[in-house]
Amino acid sequence: MTTIQDVARLAHVSVSSVSNVLNGKADRMRPETYTRIEEAIRKLGYRPNQAARQLKTGRSPILGLLVPTTANPFFGQLAMSMETYAQQQYGHRVLLCNTHRDKQLEAAMFDDLIAFGVRAVIVVSSLSDEQHIEAAMARGLAVISFDLGPDPGSVIRHDYVLPDNVAAGTLAARHLIEYGHSHLAFAMPKGLTYSRRQKIEGFMAAIDQESGKASGRVVEGKSLTRYGDTELASMGYDMAATIVNMDPRPTGVVTVNDMMAVGLMAGIRDQGLLIPDDMSIVGMDDLTLSAFTWPPLTSICMPMQAMSCTMVDRAVARIAQPDLEAEEICFEPTLTIRKSVAAPSTGRHQSRPGSR
Repeated sequence: MTTIQDVARLAHVSVSSVSNVLNGKADRMRPETYTRIEEAIRKLGYRPNQAARQLKTGRSPILGLLVPTTANPFFGQLAMSMETYAQQQYGHRVLLCNTHRDKQLEAAMFDDLIAFGVRAVIVVSSLSDEQHIEAAMARGLAVISFDLGPDPGSVIRHDYVLPDNVAAGTLAARHLIEYGHSHLAFAMPKGLTYSRRQKIEGFMAAIDQESGKASGRVVEGKSLTRYGDTELASMGYDMAATIVNMDPRPTGVVTVNDMMAVGLMAGIRDQGLLIPDDMSIVGMDDLTLSAFTWPPLTSICMPMQAMSCTMVDRAVARIAQPDLEAEEICFEPTLTIRKSVAAPSTGRHQSRPGSR
């Protein structure tokens, strides 16, 4: 097995010089020396012993990522985007954990990450009580929260990176209104998270701007788990019967995410209605699979790549500079138009539930 001593001999340098290159401390090294060491590492295929490096430095080149569940493809895409960027840009890996939005589980995972030498973690959480996060920060763990903002007027103690969820809700409702829809619904699992509350706020704001010419209501689906992340598609399917039989029946529906929209569209079709002829659907997240549903799903695109890179950048920066000033960084969503929205039916040719 190739050792650091082998690399030093081939490059005609000291072991400490090789160590400086491996640990990103080669800023004062002559360029030709740095190049020689890099070529020796490549030629020998040398890979540092990470366990030994952790014992020596007390840290590991790993970022933690805590998500509610990768059963929601959005979090899987987020993890892949972050891991690719972290590895290519900084040589860091990403350790992925599923928390199921459980505070005790999140706190236990913080303990594990600290024990593994992880110095920074990105957390996707809906929990308004952040005492367990502050406790982990007090032990030296840098924290970046995703899709969660600070309480108004509170002191920002760690970074928040999130899409503008109010704008997302407004974009979705406005798109339906522009097509002539006046009876709208917002479909979501039961339980208000920070992002869900903001999306509803934007949705209702767009309707309020119509001065009584449009109406909207929130429809909650029943879930077996507290926040329903693992059953979004099936929940959307089950909600179709409720939405189809509402009076007045919504002609345009916004779903809290694309997975719920996928299930809802299947359920609406099984109720004997057509999309978008009888009911238009707008999802949120713009997942890769949304272009391949039938019909292809119009969705609010959250700038995942930009947010992923920003979170990794902030995590690595906080490892190097723990007292870096905390920030709230908000990204604007955009609308991806496909085929799931059309003008509402006049009623003469509107399908009836169960007619197919």
